[in-house]
Amino acid sequence: MTVTRIGVGDSAGRYDVLVGEDLLGELPALVEGAAQVAVVHPEGLEDIAARVSEALTAGGYTVRPMPVPDGEAAKTVAVAADLWSRLGSFNFTRSDAVVGVGGGAATDLAGFVAATWLRGVRSVLVPTTLLGMVDAAVGGKTGINTPEGKNLVGAFHPPAGVLCDLSTLATVPKADYIGGLAEIIKAGFVDDPVICELIEDDPEGATTPEGRHTRELIERGIRFKADVVSGDLRESGRREILNYGHTLGHAIEKAENYTFRHGYAVSVGMVFAAELAHADGRIDADLVRRHRDVLASVGLPVSYTADSWDDLRATMSVDKKARGNTLRFVVLDGPARPAILAGPAPELLDEAYRAVSDGFRGPRSH
Repeated sequence: MTVTRIGVGDSAGRYDVLVGEDLLGELPALVEGAAQVAVVHPEGLEDIAARVSEALTAGGYTVRPMPVPDGEAAKTVAVAADLWSRLGSFNFTRSDAVVGVGGGAATDLAGFVAATWLRGVRSVLVPTTLLGMVDAAVGGKTGINTPEGKNLVGAFHPPAGVLCDLSTLATVPKADYIGGLAEIIKAGFVDDPVICELIEDDPEGATTPEGRHTRELIERGIRFKADVVSGDLRESGRREILNYGHTLGHAIEKAENYTFRHGYAVSVGMVFAAELAHADGRIDADLVRRHRDVLASVGLPVSYTADSWDDLRATMSVDKKARGNTLRFVVLDGPARPAILAGPAPELLDEAYRAVSDGFRGPRSH
């Protein structure tokens, strides 16, 4: 299989996202000059972490495996502090490096620890899930969660490289794979309509790594994010469109104590954003319906329980995309026409959420 290189960043800090198979041979060059390399990985992912360690050892590096809890349980101050302590015990210097292996939570954590140790050491990310490949590992945003919300503590810290080995997707549970599709579909609605067309052409195939459009969908998703972040490395402008569906999505994740898959929450959030845009007179009912149809066709949820609305609104008010007391939502003015809706009237929010909760049939957890 050929390797695709997708550049991210500008001339001052450019790196590549590699898409293909058998990519671990690229690792040693990305950490050149390091004496030690920390390999941060979820417990239970020892097999691929061992292959990463072998590639680095063969390159002459001393490897320090650092397992962490699986999923969002890893993205806490306590886990980050434990990793800082481990780096300190091994006398990690500014020339050493951190490799993050696993899903989006693991790469977010590894990147954050690399960004904050000695005010920044190199990181290389090896995402092993669809969500990690098309979203979390691309763009240089790192972060951990707090009791008040998701990713409220973080730093911008572009990696030295990202290796997306498509062969690792074969072991991803189907529900997790489908969750990752939400971020690709997001790209389809805000930027690249071909994505939605490919999914409509073969929705069942889109849910598996063996689908006939799988690689194109993944590369289109990565190219979208790479293009956006390259023009706005620190989220001061266009990069905000990446948050389509995320304002409500993050609130749902918090309400579910982060047991609700990110992509599933974002899926509901996109339907809410579409309903909000429709209530504000920006898009027609057909585009709202297309959101529901495309997302539901791959098994993503499009509704959520009505009795959570008060708590969700309160959580959204402290979302990192808010400005003071003003809520900001990424919405659409039409297909592939993202816009910002700032400070929507409470009745618009209520109307949009009623449309989302009216179709709720449960169960809550995904």
